[in-house]
Amino acid sequence: MNRLAFLALALAGLAWGLGFPLGKLALRELDPAHMVLLRFVVASVAACPFAFATKEARALFRSPPVLLAGALYGLAFVIQFEGLAGVTVTLAALLVGAMPALIAVSAYLMGERVTRASWIGVVAATGGAALIAGKPGAAGTAIGIALSLASLLVFLAWLLALKRVPATRSAMAVPAVTLIVATLTVLPIALLLHGAPPLALSPVAWSGIIGQGLLSTFLATAAWQYGAARVDSASAGVFINIEPLIGAALGIGLFGDPVGWPVLVGGVLIVLGSIVVVRGERPTASHAADATHGLSME
Repeated sequence: MNRLAFLALALAGLAWGLGFPLGKLALRELDPAHMVLLRFVVASVAACPFAFATKEARALFRSPPVLLAGALYGLAFVIQFEGLAGVTVTLAALLVGAMPALIAVSAYLMGERVTRASWIGVVAATGGAALIAGKPGAAGTAIGIALSLASLLVFLAWLLALKRVPATRSAMAVPAVTLIVATLTVLPIALLLHGAPPLALSPVAWSGIIGQGLLSTFLATAAWQYGAARVDSASAGVFINIEPLIGAALGIGLFGDPVGWPVLVGGVLIVLGSIVVVRGERPTASHAADATHGLSME
């Protein structure tokens, strides 16, 4: 059973990592908010059978924590992909690697125990992010980096909101409802910023949108929930780092992203620091599964 769980976690990390390059394909023809809206529409179509299948699931649409989580989720993606428009795939993916460090800091501020090893990882990951942000070279603009980092804070707020959602018998109920609420949140933002989204797009752009919706949003969340429920939290958390690794590798290999030494060294510090954070939290594993639940950021 553990082998299947690890395969599911690896699949989730891979699917999330694909979100950045797929997003770049769509951003060639769409504004970021339009792309996020269409991505969530695709994911919501796949989520509807789970969101409306039972009375218990439908009741989640009246749950304030679920509504808050959904709103934050949609907002985080809009901010993240507004930032992606100003940075390379590689840089955006590597910055996501700082998320475990943010989780550790938030856990400490909320009174949870954080180990010494985790603080070492926090320092390394923070230093890596600072190095990238300070000397991105041709990899990104200041506003693109700022938005990418700001989106991580909104994702963190989303993770904290998820801790307050009610328990359900179906593992897919909360994610499905969250996706639909996120779509309804993104809709007015996209319309306000850019008007109605264009639908006469190339097959390449539609492949990016559909791939993001089905793989990087719907499938990744389902696979992560299945795997994280069957292994210890620290082991599951390590798989977060597949996302920045896959995103960075595809950015360099497929998009020819420029990679100077600050990006490379900063990326290594972020990934290694994040692994140390997750492994260092083994004694307090109860919060890590919740914190890493569904992180995608792509």
